[in-house]
Amino acid sequence: MGWVVTSIERTGYPWFKRLITAHELHLFFSPSRDALEWAADATDCDEHLLALLLMLKSYRRMGCFPALEDVPEMVVDFVRRAVALPEGTLPVYRAERTAKHHRGLVRKQAGVTYDQAKARQIVEQSIRKEAAAKNRPADLINIALEKVVDAGLELPGFSTFDKMASKIRTEVNASICTGIHDRMSAPQRAGPRRDQQRVRRSRRVLQRPRRSCD
Repeated sequence: MGWVVTSIERTGYPWFKRLITAHELHLFFSPSRDALEWAADATDCDEHLLALLLMLKSYRRMGCFPALEDVPEMVVDFVRRAVALPEGTLPVYRAERTAKHHRGLVRKQAGVTYDQAKARQIVEQSIRKEAAAKNRPADLINIALEKVVDAGLELPGFSTFDKMASKIRTEVNASICTGIHDRMSAPQRAGPRRDQQRVRRSRRVLQRPRRSCD
């Protein structure tokens, strides 16, 4: 069974806005001299240098790795110009193993641990703890986000948060309804059934054919 997808814009999960101001570009995506030297030492071509710098700046801004094709062109162009790379240089990897190696370098540089199993466990525990008191998925996702960040872990994908919030909220709500039903007396449980029976009888009476008046 599917789930109702929560809009990422309603949560605190990091994402690239459609419009990024010049101030935000300079604040979050300007490579420092140290960052440029670090990336240059770790790469062997312009494409990899640009890709690694975008990974580093995006990761520090967002706490996770966006797909390079999802990085807005204005961000790519800003970083490319900031480090004086040739026009038309694209952030691409020829091999996935290189991209994986660079992700490891970025995590080490950022001081963040990659442990998706532990991160998912924290997400599940924090959502389950709050689901009885909070019913909005966005609220549950935001609480879980904070816990994962506090643990110094890389964020799982947004769909992980969203699916868990929907699944656990459904389970907790069902448990609450079951608990209420179990605490009801036999007459209370029978009450709704009697009401439904009366409604059905009334409908049958109204639906019977009637003789026309002379």
